Amino acid sequence: MSEEKPAREPIAEDARIDALEKRLKAAQEREEDRTEPQVQGADTNYRAGNRVLADLLGGLFGGLVIGWAVDALFDTTPWGLLVGLFLGIVVAFRNVFRMANTQSGQASDED
Repeated sequence: MSEEKPAREPIAEDARIDALEKRLKAAQEREEDRTEPQVQGADTNYRAGNRVLADLLGGLFGGLVIGWAVDALFDTTPWGLLVGLFLGIVVAFRNVFRMANTQSGQASDED
């Protein structure tokens, strides 16, 4: 039995095709980088806004709960609640100012 040869010899890889594939892949990567949405700044601002809201609400509710507990324990209604609320507001605004100063300091370091 004789072994039959195919009608055509397989085509060897061409260096030009490899170079073309590399260039095409590089162009696709550049296009993906260019069209990728840039949400880094928006995401950072969103998280900072959520932190400010959490600090304000946490300070208010924390002060309310502690003031209410002091009123319940020592029967000083409404003074414990008012003092606790005032202290909660002071702590909340102190945290917000500290965060604002920290972020503005980081922004000036990047410039």
